[in-house]
Amino acid sequence: MKRSALLTLLAALPALCMVMFTGGSAAAHGAPMDPGSRTYLCWKYSLDEGGAIDPTNPACRAALNESGANGFYNWFAVLQSNGGGRTEGFIPDGQLCSGAATVYDFSGFDLPRTDWPYTHVTAGATYEFTYNPWAHHPGTFHQYVTVDGWDPTQPLTWDDIEDVPFHSEADPPYRGPVADPESEYYWEAQLPSNKTGRHIIYTVWQRSDSQETFYSCSDVVFDGGNGEVTVPGDSGTPDPDPDPQPGDPFCAATLGTVNSWNGGFQAEVRVTNNSDAPITNWTASWSQPAGNAIQSVWNGSLTAHDDHIMVSNAAWNGSLGPGSSTTFGYTSNGTPPEAGSAISCGVS
Repeated sequence: MKRSALLTLLAALPALCMVMFTGGSAAAHGAPMDPGSRTYLCWKYSLDEGGAIDPTNPACRAALNESGANGFYNWFAVLQSNGGGRTEGFIPDGQLCSGAATVYDFSGFDLPRTDWPYTHVTAGATYEFTYNPWAHHPGTFHQYVTVDGWDPTQPLTWDDIEDVPFHSEADPPYRGPVADPESEYYWEAQLPSNKTGRHIIYTVWQRSDSQETFYSCSDVVFDGGNGEVTVPGDSGTPDPDPDPQPGDPFCAATLGTVNSWNGGFQAEVRVTNNSDAPITNWTASWSQPAGNAIQSVWNGSLTAHDDHIMVSNAAWNGSLGPGSSTTFGYTSNGTPPEAGSAISCGVS
């Protein structure tokens, strides 16, 4: 098979209204947020104070002129309802970024240009990818990258996309309520090595409970960055990943070994609410060494995808007040972790 702080309610209302009144379905939607897709970044950086679409970025302006504002307000709806995970031979060349979608017109986002908003990344680095779950559904995210020598001034074709995804992620956790522009699925993956300059990360989200499939282009530059966003033509680009603000719930988690023996160990994870707002649910996630296999878990609910481990709270320890902590434990064979290892923690 081929290939930010909470936005204001006023800014979000147009998207909700467009879904309700332009004839589209809001059954299941989403798009990459980091690195952001063309539709997401154009929407995010084109909203004026009244919630209208008014791009200062030339590429986003061209997309608006080409296909109208619906593709901005419905940035999460680049989909084929009968896609079934199909890619080459189903989505035509030159229409990869729009997914050849028909419910809304996204054709403007297929325009070959060098001035789309883009994200700075580092080749070979571990990166936390996020994807908006406008509606939550099970499925797998397949991530591809453009080949070396790809020309952004030409229409994007399947020959421009590497044959094999550099990462696939099944059923990642998410934080925040659905149908919210700041909610997100999240997972860690290693970015492709030996890449330099401008590229596209092409993401295909294949639902496992229907044929619905989502397609997206995220413009990136491999230049040693770590998620910073540049919006050409916009001198006032806000911080794409601001620090948590007072009232925003967030957590931290550390992993350490309690006991070890020949071929196995017992570990404990401490989850702490580091914010000034209460938490009702949390998920800790980490990647374990190849060959390790968890044998048992207590005070948490385990989900494992190959070497990627996720443990969510049990019914009795999900609620954490500001500054409070809880723990869960597990036994595993293989190599024990280092004491005090920081791992990912998300809230929902």
